[in-house]
Amino acid sequence: MKILEIQDLEVSFNDQKAVDSVSLYLNEGEIVGLVGESGCGKSLTALATLGMSHPSSKVQGKIFYKDLELLALNEKDKRKIRGNKISLIPQDPLSALNPVYTIGDQIAEVLEVHKGLTKKESMNKAALTLESVQFPAAFKRLTDYPHQFSGGMRQRVLIAMALVTEPDVIIADEPTTALDVTIQLQILEIMKELRRRGKAILLITHDLGVVAEVCDRVYVMYLGKIVESATAKEILTNPKHPYTIGLLNSLPVEGKESLTPIPGQPPGIHAIPTGCAFHTRCPYVFDRCKTEIPELYDIKTSVEHKSRCFLEIKD
Repeated sequence: MKILEIQDLEVSFNDQKAVDSVSLYLNEGEIVGLVGESGCGKSLTALATLGMSHPSSKVQGKIFYKDLELLALNEKDKRKIRGNKISLIPQDPLSALNPVYTIGDQIAEVLEVHKGLTKKESMNKAALTLESVQFPAAFKRLTDYPHQFSGGMRQRVLIAMALVTEPDVIIADEPTTALDVTIQLQILEIMKELRRRGKAILLITHDLGVVAEVCDRVYVMYLGKIVESATAKEILTNPKHPYTIGLLNSLPVEGKESLTPIPGQPPGIHAIPTGCAFHTRCPYVFDRCKTEIPELYDIKTSVEHKSRCFLEIKD
């Protein structure tokens, strides 16, 4: 059952589209990956979903939480959803946590605002939620400050803060970035446990290894557009868009002597090429790619597999 659906989302700055006609959905009890290089619009999509877009941006489209159209709500009603029914795990724990407040106070505040609990009730729930994400000595450490914890522990604090209101949807923005491999795996196990508990997770990442580990379905994003979508297995074993193929080819693989990077760099939103935005970096480019923008075409041999590439209809 769909619990969150984004339809034709656009986020623009001075008429320059940073997110362009993005559509995706999450079902209950699944992890959906949103993959792409830095600056492609992944985090802007997340912020728009939460009603946290920059004041200078223009947001258009529709975002549904169950039957509720989020972009149509006033700010007061958005706050009732944000952090309560839909929670965010931010990208950088060190900057997301306030250094002058204890972790207990920061988690408890969410409950006081959204659930109206007393301070004592909130602190107790905060400790129990920390324990649920394998945080050691949770009750004793509620009075500690963010700088007293490792990166992995701070990440658990952010996860607990996102979970403490028992939301239906969790948006996790690069939750394993800058963590060592062992801690990454522990965080991903927490994500899997949340899925088993029926939570819907939008996992924003640039790491296809993370996608392979936990995701059910994947959307690949390039310069503000979804360029491919499919099940995680299909994306990893049968990629169709040249950008997705390039991402996979650039991954380190056992027995592979050298990596094959995607040539060039993605341009900024003020310099997006005409036609297919990827054509300047694409090894399969032909004339049509330079002048026409491809649609998301169905891959006839696969269920729910789409690719924004003329190669799929060239024959």
